[in-house]
Amino acid sequence: MKALLAACVFSLAALAAAPAAAAAPPPYVLANTEVRDVRAGALGRDYQVFVALPDSYATSKRAYPVVFVVDADYAFPVVRNIASRLSRHAGMEEAIVVGLSYAKGDAAVFSRRRDYTPTTPRTHAYRSDMPGRAPAFGEASAYGRYLTGEVFPFIARHYRADMGRKIFVGHSYGSLLGLQMMLDAPRSFDHYILGSPSLWFDAGIMFERERAYAARNKDLPASVSFGIGSLETLAPGKKRSRSEEEADMVADLREFDAALKGRGYRHLRTRLKVFADEDHASVLPMVVTHGLRDYLATRKR
Repeated sequence: MKALLAACVFSLAALAAAPAAAAAPPPYVLANTEVRDVRAGALGRDYQVFVALPDSYATSKRAYPVVFVVDADYAFPVVRNIASRLSRHAGMEEAIVVGLSYAKGDAAVFSRRRDYTPTTPRTHAYRSDMPGRAPAFGEASAYGRYLTGEVFPFIARHYRADMGRKIFVGHSYGSLLGLQMMLDAPRSFDHYILGSPSLWFDAGIMFERERAYAARNKDLPASVSFGIGSLETLAPGKKRSRSEEEADMVADLREFDAALKGRGYRHLRTRLKVFADEDHASVLPMVVTHGLRDYLATRKR
């Protein structure tokens, strides 16, 4: 019994002498950033916006152009850091960067499929990444109205934002959203940066929508920077088609850009860049860098 008691006393003494358990290390936080909640009332969903303010914001009184970037969970820090670095070291105009989150409570793939795509595919075998919920599609126009009707007024109300100089940044499905907004209401943004648009989606539905727009309109007042990686081409042994597995995304984008240019729209400006040795996963920083320079470098005050 004495031996047991002694062992217990020794253990308690050793425990008391041990350093307190270390607290979890703090997370890395991006400077000059904020997180805000903006409900999509008409959609019945909750979203967040991530806001990055430029270096001079606290000491100036001027209004800044605003860069809106979708797929914010991964793209916001990329775009924020590129914009910051270009303004600090390459003479580009400063801008507010606004990241648009996925819907609260939704998995990323589920949210972006629904919010960024223009239609429900006529044939598909997609699986949901949310158990018990079938995959959803085709709400790009509705989500676009959320951006223009609720996010834009929120940003204008809370920040010194030049809402006449709004820039859209999207990639892949995010570029489908940008194209849909451009065809629905071209002046929603002053400049569109669209990387690797998934033009194969729903058997090439955006080609159909572009033709429908052209049949109804004589002008398309939009400025667009298209970008894509040179490796986003047809895989060996595949026959090109309007399907994800057999898409030549470079050829699709060249075809789409040529169709826009061929309309002779007076107020349309497009630029397409194919980045050597980049693929769908790696090309975003190149698209963003060149797309921001296309607009902000030439409009510097």
